[in-house]
Amino acid sequence: MTWRASEIARTPVPYVGDERTMLEGWLAYHQQTLLLKCAGLTADQLRAATVEPSGLTLLGLVRHLAEVEAWWFRENFAGESVDYPYFTEEDPDADLDVSDADAEADFTTYHRELALARAAVAGRSLDETFTEVGRKGRTFNLRWVYVHMIEEYARHNGHADLIRERLDGATGE
Repeated sequence: MTWRASEIARTPVPYVGDERTMLEGWLAYHQQTLLLKCAGLTADQLRAATVEPSGLTLLGLVRHLAEVEAWWFRENFAGESVDYPYFTEEDPDADLDVSDADAEADFTTYHRELALARAAVAGRSLDETFTEVGRKGRTFNLRWVYVHMIEEYARHNGHADLIRERLDGATGE
């Protein structure tokens, strides 16, 4: 039997709530939107680059966002040591190279990273600050990370819309 990405029921965003509820709700909505764009597709379809000349794929987006979750929530904010599944110093864009990727394993990695990211911030204040690892050593708070992740997913979900439409004509939410 051919593996396919699981179907998903997206949780509606909250219309009323405190700041944390809204940030978590919108981030979850965008995380689920990415999975919705992948739902029902085979590994080969998920690895297909359909918006030439871009080589971007749905599976590449899943892998990329798994590492972005780990980078911001776990390594930077929580100070955890993260063993990235794709990134290496020699190939920092390995997350996007899906030529030999195992889609089922990559979806498992994505779901694991979502759970680890949620655990890393559970009960932590949105005002809590941290200094970014490497780069410019800038200081951020957890609120900024949520807003940035919502922006990151929104942008990449736009890419996912185009890729999915080219794959099988599916559009919309």
